[in-house]
Amino acid sequence: MSGPSPASSPARRGRRPGAPDTRAAILAAARELFAASGYAGTSIRGVAAAAGVDAALVHHYFGTKDDLFLAALQLPVDPRALLAPVAEAGVDGAGERLLRVFLGVWEDDRNQASLLALVRGLAEPSGQRLLRDGVLEMILLPLGRALSLDRPEQRMALVASQLVGLVILRYLLRAEPLASLPPDALVAAYAPTLQRYLAEPLG
Repeated sequence: MSGPSPASSPARRGRRPGAPDTRAAILAAARELFAASGYAGTSIRGVAAAAGVDAALVHHYFGTKDDLFLAALQLPVDPRALLAPVAEAGVDGAGERLLRVFLGVWEDDRNQASLLALVRGLAEPSGQRLLRDGVLEMILLPLGRALSLDRPEQRMALVASQLVGLVILRYLLRAEPLASLPPDALVAAYAPTLQRYLAEPLG
């Protein structure tokens, strides 16, 4: 006995199954929600609903919410892995270690195009929120807490002010003489300031 004809088969219902475009749809929904609501205001369930998929499928493609947020930022590296040794070695010398990791990423020609695209997104409110939450909430604040800093929010915001300023002047605007200084000269100039923000008493 043959089965039901296509015409009599019930229509498929429910959420979108895994498909070649599903990952892209999830990522697009995540970028929109993270930009609109920030990291704290966005949930895996919310992203899944916006993309028309099950939350389990979001986890399947991206893992945790942190992983999804980093994918939405489209970073060429995982800063969590790069900064783990900075935290593990403790507060002493952390400013220099952080800066050397930071410069190592930015001085790599393979990374600059995607990183600069992220920085240029500062012109849009959505890009500003993604970058703010990305730099502070996902990268610097976890480092400050791993270093057991007091007042990590204030300290890491001060650190961010130096790093973001360096990016804009050296890599985006290519302002001289900052654009041509060798990395060791930048470390000599910036690391003491970063270390002061990390370790010395705040006013």
